[in-house]
Amino acid sequence: MSTTAPEAPTALPPVQRRNAELVLIGVTVVITMGAMMISGLNLNGQVPGAMWGYGLIFGAMALATHVALRFIAPYADPLILPCALFLNGIGVAMIWRLDAADSGDIEHAGVGMQLIWTAVGMVMCIALLFFLKEPRVLQRYTYISALAALVLIALPMVPGLGISEFGARRWIGFGGFTVQPSEFAKIALVVFLSSYLVTKRQVLSLAARQVKIGRFKILDLPRARDFMPMVVGWVAAIGLLVITKDLGTSLLLFGTFLAMLYVATQRSSWVIIGVTLFLAAAAVAFRLFWHFRQRVDIWFYAYDPDVYDRLGGSAQLVQGQIGMAYGGIFGTGMGGGQAHHIFAADSDFILASLAEDLGLTGVMAILLVVFILVERGMRIALASRELFIKMLASGLAFVMCFQVFVVLGGLTRIIPLTGMTTPFLAAGGSALMASWLMIGLLLRMSDNARRPAPQAIQDEGATQVIRR
Repeated sequence: MSTTAPEAPTALPPVQRRNAELVLIGVTVVITMGAMMISGLNLNGQVPGAMWGYGLIFGAMALATHVALRFIAPYADPLILPCALFLNGIGVAMIWRLDAADSGDIEHAGVGMQLIWTAVGMVMCIALLFFLKEPRVLQRYTYISALAALVLIALPMVPGLGISEFGARRWIGFGGFTVQPSEFAKIALVVFLSSYLVTKRQVLSLAARQVKIGRFKILDLPRARDFMPMVVGWVAAIGLLVITKDLGTSLLLFGTFLAMLYVATQRSSWVIIGVTLFLAAAAVAFRLFWHFRQRVDIWFYAYDPDVYDRLGGSAQLVQGQIGMAYGGIFGTGMGGGQAHHIFAADSDFILASLAEDLGLTGVMAILLVVFILVERGMRIALASRELFIKMLASGLAFVMCFQVFVVLGGLTRIIPLTGMTTPFLAAGGSALMASWLMIGLLLRMSDNARRPAPQAIQDEGATQVIRR
């Protein structure tokens, strides 16, 4: 079976835009340092010395990554790296501002660990670009990547290794560090789904019968024998929800699974069936498991005094929403709010912290940058000829989009609060390193998609010399 799609009419131009990228990176570094400067002025009326130290270190790391791209991925999309750096820089500035406000000492406020994890993430991104010249090789490891995803998800359940915190069991601890394996499992899952769905998409697209109301077709039902992938994905998502009490990761992975299944088959019936199954299982979980009922109570009755005062109740969510309301349209200014009083203000609730300081306008700007990253992922998918690359690029874009939706949806009570972290912004090493790995994959795929096609030059006789 051919795994090559027809010639894409949306091919990306074969041009190097590294100078444009460098200018945008300079802007992101200035914004990061400016955010720290304004925070210092609002906190105690002086420009903090940390602005120069942390800001220039971040700028040096950004410049090093850019220089590496000039040599190992010169045709990579010029917007991907600046967008990632913008989000990462705003996160660094906000974490510093929260620590400075909480400690009352702007000169010794720490954001060093976040910069260390940023550096590790950038090194991993560059290493991936250097060693992975052709992402298509990942298609060979279909079931190995599936096994890796399952092992990573199951690690927190191992006695003596897994750590249960804040009602969920999603971390493992060793050597004084904690790691969240599910952050890396989502990448392995996308690789598996990309490879599996490329080979099975025609089978999964077959319809057994149509569901109609009168003369109008509602949806096409797939064949019963083809339900196995859906059943496996559903069981994995619900098992993750029940055993680890991690609603966010369960929702993210199953949502990504459904989105990629739809992209591969273009059958809305799969999405409808999957959502129905997930909601049915969630209804059963609500009746059987107290921790799920608690999430729903916080969702529906956040401002009820009994729910607010309860241990593990809605106090954190209500404080975050009140802070966002105080932020209004333009915010209180970096360092002008009281977000540092909220529990996990620098991780799970960093979007609420940013909303208070920067207002709706600032949050919309941040979301716009996230959506640019998602759009560039989709653009890579459209421009690539290989079906596996199309699936991989769109899958990574879906992961970033869904993750932000799950976080923001929980803060605004569109969906239950799940405790997930926002890509690049939130404090913590696992999410940041996983995000930079996804950026590395997108940069490599965009470099290959934009790179000029080899030119065949006729030598004397019939010999052809292929030059890149």
